[in-house]
Amino acid sequence: MDEQRMARPRILDSHQHYWRIGGPGQAWPDADWPLLYRDFLPADLRAATQGLDMAGTVLVQSQPDDRDTDWMLDLVADDPLVLAVVGWVALDDPGAPARIAQLARHPKCVGLRPMLQGMEDSAWILRDACAPAIEAMLVHGLRFDALIEPRHLPVIARLADRWPDLPIVIDHGAKPFAADGLLDPWRDDLAALARLPNIWCKLSGLRTEQAPGQAADALAPYVTHILTHFGDRTMWGSDWPVLLHSGDRYSDWVDDALRLAGDLDADGRARLFEGAARAFYGLGA
Repeated sequence: MDEQRMARPRILDSHQHYWRIGGPGQAWPDADWPLLYRDFLPADLRAATQGLDMAGTVLVQSQPDDRDTDWMLDLVADDPLVLAVVGWVALDDPGAPARIAQLARHPKCVGLRPMLQGMEDSAWILRDACAPAIEAMLVHGLRFDALIEPRHLPVIARLADRWPDLPIVIDHGAKPFAADGLLDPWRDDLAALARLPNIWCKLSGLRTEQAPGQAADALAPYVTHILTHFGDRTMWGSDWPVLLHSGDRYSDWVDDALRLAGDLDADGRARLFEGAARAFYGLGA
């Protein structure tokens, strides 16, 4: 274990969350998620990452509510650990461009994440009503976090083709059906998406797509596929504290991802665990 810890690289976590139960706009998690149904705040993250070489984190929205985004930005305004925030805006709202301009003035707001996974219409993001908001994201240099399922992959390809200058990152590898060990059609659709240069991918959130009791090693074909096709456009993320639902600690997913990533050299590990997130989100060294 000591040798394993020595091999851990410096970490810029591309994907973590905070919430306060009953806080502004907070609706999830609820009591049906007992391991997650409590406050998770900066002190909790520092405790969870104790002993790791943390370069920083990217705080990502978890509530589809403007109040939550404002709360996050206020919470971490002076926190040196959180380097950037990905917020939420109702992209189909006529007021979205003005709201995006307001958020972009905050020095830590680097991107937006509509919660596409929860929408029945897989092609919602392609609606004409969303176009002005996406144009505003481009004007203000914001990135697009795609919280999606496999059904959305062809849609995101159309989005990326329509707006080739919009930096897009696929959260959680598009949530493949790991619990059932299914690779298709996720495998081919993700590979097709990776051919588009403005699309990146997060190696995050995979443990909670598995069935209870499944070993992390069962994720090997998914991790290998992501790394094979996205290469240095792949960034590690903890998805903490959602990760806790799988029974893992923060450091467990660090070690599992290192092992599953195979024989990356030092430069490859540095790119996966820090450099890719810096490059995608525009975070200085």
